[in-house]
Amino acid sequence: MPLPSENMEEKDLEKQDLELGSPTLATTHLEEKEEKPPSLTSTSTSSSFSPDFEPIRATSTRRQSRDTTRSHKTASLRRHISNNGYGCDDPLDDSDNPTFASPPPPDDDEKDPFEVGWDGDNDPENPRNMSKAKKWVIVGITSFGSFIVTNASATYTATYTQMDAEFHNSRLIATLGLSTFVLGIALGPFWSPLAEFYGRRPIYLASFLSFILFLIPSAVARNIQTMITVRFFQGLSGSAFLSVSGGTVGDMFIRDEMQLPMAIFTLAPFIGPSTGPLIGGLVNSFLSWRWTHYILLIESAVLIVSLYFFVPETYHPVLLSRRAAHLRLTTSDPRYLAPTDKTTRSVLTTISTALLRPFQILLFEPMALLLDIYSAILLGLLYLFFGAFPLIFSTNYGFNLWQVGLTFMGLLLSMPLATMTMPFWHRYRNKLAERRGGVGEPEDQLPMVVVAAPLITGGLFWFGFTTYPWVHWIVPIIGSFVFGLG
Repeated sequence: MPLPSENMEEKDLEKQDLELGSPTLATTHLEEKEEKPPSLTSTSTSSSFSPDFEPIRATSTRRQSRDTTRSHKTASLRRHISNNGYGCDDPLDDSDNPTFASPPPPDDDEKDPFEVGWDGDNDPENPRNMSKAKKWVIVGITSFGSFIVTNASATYTATYTQMDAEFHNSRLIATLGLSTFVLGIALGPFWSPLAEFYGRRPIYLASFLSFILFLIPSAVARNIQTMITVRFFQGLSGSAFLSVSGGTVGDMFIRDEMQLPMAIFTLAPFIGPSTGPLIGGLVNSFLSWRWTHYILLIESAVLIVSLYFFVPETYHPVLLSRRAAHLRLTTSDPRYLAPTDKTTRSVLTTISTALLRPFQILLFEPMALLLDIYSAILLGLLYLFFGAFPLIFSTNYGFNLWQVGLTFMGLLLSMPLATMTMPFWHRYRNKLAERRGGVGEPEDQLPMVVVAAPLITGGLFWFGFTTYPWVHWIVPIIGSFVFGLG
């Protein structure tokens, strides 16, 4: 029990606050006394204060209101530490993440009875409850699509000799077809937010249909200008597929099952450029350069048929929205709504947000900026090899076109081998997370980069300092293998 003098001192201070303080402070103080839970009230009245300390005063609600308003104004550019690696908290999130796709069920007291969700973990319409065979068929088809798009970028490099002779253009001008394709790939992902409104399946079909339509002019082109122009639109339409297909793996697999399918899907875009010169070299050694594009047309036609018949919609919010629409139709009750039906964002707002968000991340997250530069350098070096290999191995070793294509086997073999190490890194990241109570951090990915970076540098030096006629041709290829491992 507190001493009487201490209780008297506390009451005097409260009275002084009410008499001399601002009206807002007085009102707040009285409201807090009335609204305090019994447990808190009994604790505060029974606690003793040291003569050296004053009791805690109430905070002005006006100040809290100003702070809240200020925080809302800066919400779109607010920085925070998050487990997904983003340094910008955007209230207009495109919801293309596993957390939104499978939100945790709310408490029974708060759950809206008309909010449409999955009927438990065993809902047959949930993509994560598909059979394993069907899941792997979808992974294989989407990975093959990623392979075709990236393969088309590099196969083109094997057509230079025949195409230059037919169109009477320089090698520098022909290289623009590769540059415009890569530029289209860079711009295509900005259209991925359309999947939030229409789903992944329509993006797949529209993307590859456009890709096929722009492959036809390149196969029958009569001048280099046509080739350079349509190559840009090939990259633009193909990259829409690349930007959406990665989310399909997350739609179908839970986090603990995602490692192997994601590794296979991630490997496909890297194998595509490596096999491009190999396939293109064989085709252009025995057939016309136009067959390079004919083969891509055949592959793309097979893929779009496979997409149409074997790849259903897997994006959870769109599936729930369709379920809600079906319930509204069958019950004539407009109150059935999916979580995404309650949003007021338009397509234009979503696309503009997607255009702004990458620059927000680069502006507020130096780590993201550095890793993007790192990835851009690696991708640039990979595409530089497409010009360096024909020059080195045809000049120094007298290789013909299909033999030059075989020199890319070093890169082709190294990338699957590097992918096989992903389970090891996954277990390593899990151990790091266990030390923090099961919480992972983006920095847990960095040890893999620390190991890989010396291999990249060493492989480049190995390749560069062994490309001489008196050095056996296998030696620089081994250097490219080391680079590919990194």
